[in-house]
Amino acid sequence: MEYLQTVNELIQKGKSKDIQLAVKEALDSGVSAADILNKAMIPAMEVIGSKFKSGEIFVPEVLISARAMNKGTEILRPALLKEGVKPIGKAIICTVKGDLHDVGKNLVKMMLEGVGIECIDLGVDVDGKKVVEAVKSSGAALVCLSALLTTTMANQKEIIDSLVAAGIRNKVKVMVGGAPLTSEFAEKIGADAFTADAASAAEVAKKFCLNQ
Repeated sequence: MEYLQTVNELIQKGKSKDIQLAVKEALDSGVSAADILNKAMIPAMEVIGSKFKSGEIFVPEVLISARAMNKGTEILRPALLKEGVKPIGKAIICTVKGDLHDVGKNLVKMMLEGVGIECIDLGVDVDGKKVVEAVKSSGAALVCLSALLTTTMANQKEIIDSLVAAGIRNKVKVMVGGAPLTSEFAEKIGADAFTADAASAAEVAKKFCLNQ
């Protein structure tokens, strides 16, 4: 359908100024909010994620497309609620205690939202207590932990240990990421997954959410 193709292309091109009008026109023409989301917006971000993984585009281009996605979602959200369309899952996301880096976290958040996952962003410098409280209050089944420093990597384990101590570790999947991390380290601290980039994080998170 022409309207869906237009929305898809505008997101891929990162046209934040045009996307809201395109989404509104699609809705006004009778296209369902669910179709706009699932047949245009999410596929567009999946293309962006694939191109990012293959090195065809880089972080700035991903951010531009993600912003366009967010702008379109602002118009779409009321219609989604009216139609009863719900996110495929809910994630807690943060940068761990002692670490103030947020670019990677923000990129992962945008990519997760791009595949239909609601994100509760706790920000930076976050400890286990805060994550446990967020999981309990939100019912999120996914926890995403970022660490960009070798000195803060251990604080990912502190959060996992806090989830264990609170008796809720078995209720969530824990994903970890950050420049100094490896899959071996992730396994060692008891995480469920390590991903090397934001696009891969979105793919893994989507699988976790759909297999709950």
